[in-house]
Amino acid sequence: MRVLVAGGSGLLGAALVRRLQASGHTVILAMRASGSHEDGTRTLALDYTAPPAHATLVEQLRGVDAVVNAVGIFRESAKQTFDAVHVKGPMALFRAAVDAGVPRIVQVSALGADPASAQAFLASKGHADAQVLALPASVRVVRPSLVFAPEGASTRQFARMAAWSVTPLPGGGHQCIQPIHIDDVAALLERLATLPEAPSVIAAVGPRALELRDYLALFKQAFARRPRFLAVPQALLRRLPPWARRVGGGLADADALAMLEAGNTADAAPVQALLGRPPRDPAGFLEGASARTLEARLRTSRYLALMRGALAMMWLGTAWVSLFVYPRAASHALLARLGLQGGWADLALWSGAVLDAVLGLALLTRHRRVVYRLQLALVLAYTVLISVGLPEFWQHPFGPLLKNIPLLAMILALHALDRPDGPDPR
Repeated sequence: MRVLVAGGSGLLGAALVRRLQASGHTVILAMRASGSHEDGTRTLALDYTAPPAHATLVEQLRGVDAVVNAVGIFRESAKQTFDAVHVKGPMALFRAAVDAGVPRIVQVSALGADPASAQAFLASKGHADAQVLALPASVRVVRPSLVFAPEGASTRQFARMAAWSVTPLPGGGHQCIQPIHIDDVAALLERLATLPEAPSVIAAVGPRALELRDYLALFKQAFARRPRFLAVPQALLRRLPPWARRVGGGLADADALAMLEAGNTADAAPVQALLGRPPRDPAGFLEGASARTLEARLRTSRYLALMRGALAMMWLGTAWVSLFVYPRAASHALLARLGLQGGWADLALWSGAVLDAVLGLALLTRHRRVVYRLQLALVLAYTVLISVGLPEFWQHPFGPLLKNIPLLAMILALHALDRPDGPDPR
């Protein structure tokens, strides 16, 4: 079969692509840029924020046997809104698929999706589900519960929480969840994309429901930690200011907390019927390589956090020393050699110190990759300016310019590996 997968570079999409290719199916990846994928897989240019003309898309979809939409975002940005990515973009693809005669359409939604939901994420998924189910086609809507995947953001977040000696949980962690392994979700999606008959809506859940604290206890057991938890009042978490939620992430996020409180469970019998076997039990999620992979990533996360903290202290310390410790006259003398005197010297001193402080504080945000790029540019600019105006600093016994070399290497490493949800698994 020829299966087009939108979102094939994401967590679920990539797992599905690997499974389809292993089964001998031809996969077409719908991506923002056309051309050959790194593994040679054919691609189709499709940007949900600016989809191509309907007629063009129809022509590109002719001969495709199934279309799977696995695109999803949990946070909006300037261009990627829930409406564009979850509703308008996918519906443009689905309507074109219907007109192209594609036999099957699979929409990856979310458990709890409802147009009337107070959470924008679930509401947008619910709107898309309602519209795609109304199309004159064989449509299958899959609503996954919490997905376990060693490379997944939520799984890594739980792993980090479980690694703490005492793990704080909202309301003591008595909320019910029903996690499912990513391999089972991929197998389910493959079945729905290839079977001639299947349910129109199915909840992708694991074999049993368990409380959040019990799920985290499985992680703690795998990491040889005692299952100790601290109950945090949910009312306290709801009152956190928006900036604190952004910094804390995870269960401190207002929408994540609301979805957790609403419940995340369903009947597992339909999943078992489609798979022809029970889905994997959560007790076996962290066996063998999965636990070792997560532990390795946790160690990497700790080292990255240490590097990030040291970098932030350097920028903040530099700002403090520049303004309040180093003699102002000595600073002016150095700036004079760079052609800056009087008011211009004061402006350069204060603006440079403020910029250093801002870069240090910005490392606490989720947009750290942009911050790393700015730091690289600033260190390079400082290095060039000082090399031209104060070349003797290359020969200074304390090596102030020579130390910029390992500093640049560290910032480059952080840019490549550091992510708000854990180290890049690639």
